[in-house]
Amino acid sequence: QVQLVESGGGLVQPGGSLRLSCAASGSIFSTYTMGWYRQTPGKQRELVAAITSGGRTNYADAVKGRFTISRDNAKKTVYLQMNSLKPEDTTIYYCNERTATKNYWGRGTQVTVSS
Repeated sequence: QVQLVESGGGLVQPGGSLRLSCAASGSIFSTYTMGWYRQTPGKQRELVAAITSGGRTNYADAVKGRFTISRDNAKKTVYLQMNSLKPEDTTIYYCNERTATKNYWGRGTQVTVSS
């Protein structure tokens, strides 16, 4: 069974940085697209960044130039480096693994940007 476990969230001041990690188990991992999403209560979950098995990336307009997604297939881990954080980045961030037949989700990690 695939399990995704996020870590690295927390409280940071505006302009600060955080690095989220998502460790996968029970997954082939290297052949799948991995992504980070975020969801504010009352709103739809939205894509933040994704990375394909070949390393191609895409980002939401709101985070381009500030966030960087990367993956380490040997460690079965995907990362989200978040720089120049803004208060509007405050929410829960979820890791996603997209296979041919199913989407898997982690439980999320809270990011709070506040002075």
